[in-house]
Amino acid sequence: MRTEQLRGATALTAVMAILAMPVWAQDGPIKIGASLPLTGNFSVSGTKHQQGYELCIRQINERGGVLGRQLELIVSDNRSDPATAINQYERFINVDGVEAVYGTFSSRLSFPVASILAKNGFVHPLPAGGALRIYTQGHKNIFYFQPNAAEYVGASLADVLENLVPADGAPKTAAIISADDFFANGVWAGLLGEKVMDPADGSEVADLAPGYLAERGIEVVFSERWPEEGFNDWLNLANQVKQADADLIIGLTASAEEAVQLTRAFKTVQATAEMVYLSQGTQTEFLEGTSESSNGILVHTSWHKDAPFESVLGGEPYSNADFVATYEAAYGVVPDEDAAIPFAVCQGIEQAMIGAGTTDNPAMGDWLHARTKEDPVRTILGRFNWDDIGLPADKPFLMTQWNDGELQFVYPTDEFEGVSPMSYPKGSF
Repeated sequence: MRTEQLRGATALTAVMAILAMPVWAQDGPIKIGASLPLTGNFSVSGTKHQQGYELCIRQINERGGVLGRQLELIVSDNRSDPATAINQYERFINVDGVEAVYGTFSSRLSFPVASILAKNGFVHPLPAGGALRIYTQGHKNIFYFQPNAAEYVGASLADVLENLVPADGAPKTAAIISADDFFANGVWAGLLGEKVMDPADGSEVADLAPGYLAERGIEVVFSERWPEEGFNDWLNLANQVKQADADLIIGLTASAEEAVQLTRAFKTVQATAEMVYLSQGTQTEFLEGTSESSNGILVHTSWHKDAPFESVLGGEPYSNADFVATYEAAYGVVPDEDAAIPFAVCQGIEQAMIGAGTTDNPAMGDWLHARTKEDPVRTILGRFNWDDIGLPADKPFLMTQWNDGELQFVYPTDEFEGVSPMSYPKGSF
């Protein structure tokens, strides 16, 4: 009897010792789950997100891992389907036993996933998912790794119009067309000054009146949305825009593939405009699909290879030049923002684990919330600290423009060296 009691006491002591053991002293890798659209409508961006995550984790592991442990990334293909994404994150948590997660691509997928991760107490770092409604659901530990919500993207376009376009030649009319998509609808609402409503209870999230276009004195002479899936009537849509004869054409596409189709259609119908702005199109696939038609097209972005952001990886200084070099060596091409943004997410979670001293999600969330402008998370997208709902504080988008086969950084003009002059007007496609 005495022997059995001693054995029981010994076993209990061992269990208590394991429970008291700091996370970084545990055996095995730190598992991190990411559900990504590797097939379906968002596959181009989803594949690059996987590359960005994998490249970051590979380099962290080469530097010794995190808290004395290696990182292991578990990636599942959600096929661009929200229900599948939800199921995969639940599996990561309940079956695979992940200690952290990385977010998925697109607001359409991120919106429902946010509730699942919040219910399970996980930190939710989003690489893509700018719709304001994602952040007004009341989730505690949600953090957006891009400059701002979709509804406020138009502020960067307004800044370009105010600061880079001569007042006597500024656009007076606009045609705005958009995918019926979470992110695109958010940008639309900000440009046109609409109200943002909570789909759950119909309550008002934000009133964006009068809108960025009205503030610049621009009259909208044509507006149209196309269905999120299965749309292929690009020529008819482009011809309607041409007939509107607007000075400014705004195309809010849900993917780079749609941006290619739209630009090709504009070329076919011989549309012209003083200025063209697209919400997607920083990718090399866009240039390959549009060639010289891309000249003069403006696209907002979270990252540009020439922006000299200094960051940290594996406890060591890490620059944009380092990222470009390692990505090109790994994949044979120069990266774009679809790879850079997930890389920044990985950097942020690594810094949260180190800063909190644990992979405990509430502790990591507290550490991320405590970041300030003076003591931020440092990534290849620049510095991040967040407001109460999880949006970055005081972080504008960069504006880029395609010219002669190069995506040039054109705004803001006073933050970095290497800014190119914006070409204006665009003219024909």
